[in-house]
Amino acid sequence: MTGPLGFTWRSIRRPATLGLALWSLVQAIPTAISGLAVARALDEGFLAGKPMVGAAWLAAFVGGSLVGAVGARQLYRGLGSLVEPFRDDLVRRVVGGALRRSVAGEADDGAVARLTRQVEIVRDSYAGLLVVVLSFAATAAGVAVGLASVAPAMVVLILPPFLLGVGLFAGTLGLASRRHRESMYADERLATVAGTVLAGTRDVAACGAEDEAAAMVERPIATQAAAERALARVAALRTLCFAIGGWLPLLVLLAGGPWLVSRGLSAGAILGGLTYVLFGLQSTLRTLMNALGDTGVRYIVTLRRILSTGAAFSEPPRRAEVGAGAPPDLAVRGLTFAYGPQADPVLSDLDLTVPYGTHLAIVGPSGIGKSTLAGLLCGLLRPGEGAVELGGVPVESLAPSQLASLRVLIPQEAYVFAGTVLENVSYLNPDVSPVELANAAGAVGAEPLLARLGGLHAEIDPGGLSAGERQLIALVRAYVSPAPVVVLDEATCHLDPVAEERAEEAFGRRPGTLIVIAHRISSARRARQVLVLDGSKAALGTHDTLLETSTLYRDLFGHWAGVNWPDYTARHSTRA
Repeated sequence: MTGPLGFTWRSIRRPATLGLALWSLVQAIPTAISGLAVARALDEGFLAGKPMVGAAWLAAFVGGSLVGAVGARQLYRGLGSLVEPFRDDLVRRVVGGALRRSVAGEADDGAVARLTRQVEIVRDSYAGLLVVVLSFAATAAGVAVGLASVAPAMVVLILPPFLLGVGLFAGTLGLASRRHRESMYADERLATVAGTVLAGTRDVAACGAEDEAAAMVERPIATQAAAERALARVAALRTLCFAIGGWLPLLVLLAGGPWLVSRGLSAGAILGGLTYVLFGLQSTLRTLMNALGDTGVRYIVTLRRILSTGAAFSEPPRRAEVGAGAPPDLAVRGLTFAYGPQADPVLSDLDLTVPYGTHLAIVGPSGIGKSTLAGLLCGLLRPGEGAVELGGVPVESLAPSQLASLRVLIPQEAYVFAGTVLENVSYLNPDVSPVELANAAGAVGAEPLLARLGGLHAEIDPGGLSAGERQLIALVRAYVSPAPVVVLDEATCHLDPVAEERAEEAFGRRPGTLIVIAHRISSARRARQVLVLDGSKAALGTHDTLLETSTLYRDLFGHWAGVNWPDYTARHSTRA
């Protein structure tokens, strides 16, 4: 099964749907007992001269209504477990399709509308249709059980015409979808032609071309009118289906009254059957037809549009693992990366080896590709050519859970979420002890901040923190993580030089590999190795060797340190 219906069927999460179906049955309890309560209240209560018995049956119906209200509440509360994953999948399709077209150089003016409006239309319609269909099935089942409890003979009279009406209505849905789509296209064509003619009204009047202008819009108007008449015919078919499924059972029950009485059915039983038809079957069938005939058609048409413009985003299977005990060295082999097939490479044919335990600084002019390289090293971006290996395994082949346990990246804009301090600093290592957290906070210089916030169990207001305070919390989070590779992408740029030095030296003492995207020259001077990116090639060495061999590094050093390089060279040469 393909198309919108196939996509909808595949998106249904069976366990969650089963739970909603059970609550739908609870919601249908008032309808299921309504006819039975009426029949018993009359036959065993009021008509038998026992008003208290009749009142008790009506009270039971009221109690069932309260239980049904609880079921309805739980039904709507549980919708999120189905609706939100469905919406997330649609968003991934819309964004993925738009990005693919953008990379291919194709314009996609409707992407924002699909993301903001059409996805929400489909989401809301999906939720409504799900509730209606489940409630319809539960109500129909409840009515069938109730009728069988009152008088099995009425099941034979009432359910066949009801099911016939439902089946005929289901057969019109495909036609309704086509007619709705044709009407939408006809309306769009008429709007386009009419807009063209109206924009040239002065020219039409000046040239006396009224007849030609009328002829231009005559055919689109006729097409649009024919499409509207076709929609009206579909609505008439829906009315006929409701008459068969909703009113015919009532007529059959009334016409079969003498036969039912001859079989010993009481007045209360027949009135109970009428209650099931009027307040059970008719009501739920009307709701179903309105929902599927209007919302359902809009859902199908809009979802088809989304599916036609976006393909499913899927990650390739990741099964590789870094062997236990293997040193997680980083190796870059022939790495080339560009943001799109027509774009110039940000990195080109880069080779780099970062043995475990290395402290590496990456420097270069702004926009040269330092953060891009950080994303590639951490597996957040995929190389166009070449590979990035961690522990001898390509990072894109690692399962996300193991990749997360091997490396941690702290970007320049550190993320802090609403919650406690403990939740923010420990979610990369839920088993971390309070002592380890205290040691980490002391090491990176976050102790005063945590004390000011009120300790580990204090609530954090992210908007009330400065950029530097958010960076300190992120640094504690990275420090206590189990990852042996830490990448700090200008993660200390909002700290003062003293605080930055303290944090970087703490990570330098931490077991493992440290890669720093350098914001200040002091970061590069603290590193054992420095990688200089200049857009066409890269240079690797120590601070001292790069001062001798890399013109770009000398320029960067002079800019950062505020020195004149020729004077600096002459002074140091004289001292030598």
